[in-house]
Amino acid sequence: MKIVFMGTPELAATVLESLIRAGHEIAAVVTQPDKPKGRGGAISCSPVKLLAVKERIPVYQPVRIRSDEVFLKTLKEISPDVIAVAAFGQILPKAVLDIPKFGCLNVHTSLLPKYRGAAPIQQAILDGEKMTGVTIMYMAEGIDTGDIILQRTIPIEADDTGETLTNKLAALGGELIVEALAKVQNGTSLRIRQDESKATYVGVLKKPMGDMDFTRSAEWLERLVRAMNPCPCAYTRLKGRMLKVWGARVLPEGQAFGDNEGNVPGTVLVSGRDGLYIQTGNGVLVLTELQFEGRKRMMAEEFLRGQTIPAGTVLGV
Repeated sequence: MKIVFMGTPELAATVLESLIRAGHEIAAVVTQPDKPKGRGGAISCSPVKLLAVKERIPVYQPVRIRSDEVFLKTLKEISPDVIAVAAFGQILPKAVLDIPKFGCLNVHTSLLPKYRGAAPIQQAILDGEKMTGVTIMYMAEGIDTGDIILQRTIPIEADDTGETLTNKLAALGGELIVEALAKVQNGTSLRIRQDESKATYVGVLKKPMGDMDFTRSAEWLERLVRAMNPCPCAYTRLKGRMLKVWGARVLPEGQAFGDNEGNVPGTVLVSGRDGLYIQTGNGVLVLTELQFEGRKRMMAEEFLRGQTIPAGTVLGV
């Protein structure tokens, strides 16, 4: 099939690679504009663009697809059979949705209608879900509201992070979009309407979401650390300095120690070789991998060699 692919991050590049390997004609790639990155402000392009350039596929980078009449004209001239979308980063207007012969198909990394929106992977981890998956859907004008073609589930493992789960779902999404396109082409694809009464929505990930509120339970905070890894990363403050938290575990019940009643949430109970033991609103959280902003990531034992953090120190201030 003649496909225009729209996507931006590494997840989308994995999906695009699957389409290329399956032998589809990728007539063009559409991705977000290049932007400055890091302290030096060097211009960085998306993983999807890097792959497209490598494969010698034409690349388009409209700043705002909805109002770019020149791009819309170009898209009509390409006349794709399908527009395949994965984590593109812009909402497609009706003018785009109506162009391809077989419609626009989206690779969404949740089991719709649950977790519509921009950060379904992280929210599923944070909510303690045991399963997630990928949905291939026909795109409509609403956000992730279109009819479902295919869904497949995978378990969320106890040690999954935002990064590891994204990688798993990207690979699964690549497989499913190829399967869905075959069904669309031969006229056997399903159109399953979503149950609006079960729909939930999650917004864009923002840095403040990683701020660790130690009044929450240790279990919730451990999930926050995994969900926010690698971006935007969970964090707290130690003596006024930002402290990123890359790894944590919940101290099992029955392994509590001493009398920690009366300690405010965020209090360091023990500064040990295996981590910082922190009082939370319910239970003890052990911080196992840490990083001062601007420094390298370290396991707790290495981090604490250069830091004296006595019991009674309160994090978050």
